[in-house]
Amino acid sequence: MEGLAHVGLSAIMVWLALMAVRFRDLLISVVTLAGLGLVLSLEFYLLRAPDVAIAEAAIGAGLTTAIYLIALRGSRREEE
Repeated sequence: MEGLAHVGLSAIMVWLALMAVRFRDLLISVVTLAGLGLVLSLEFYLLRAPDVAIAEAAIGAGLTTAIYLIALRGSRREEE
């Protein structure tokens, strides 16, 4: 049962990564990358590495997303 969870989370991570690259709007891509970081932190937790999971959630999903959003604030959004 646990192996199925790892396969499912891996599939979700691949899908989120592909969607982050595919979206043309950078804001949506940043939000998708934040979701990827959260799913990755859940995977680390399931692998019994809670300290790495907390660090990934804080840095990978939180801080990195904030830095990307600050950088996007200074640029123009492309909308179609």
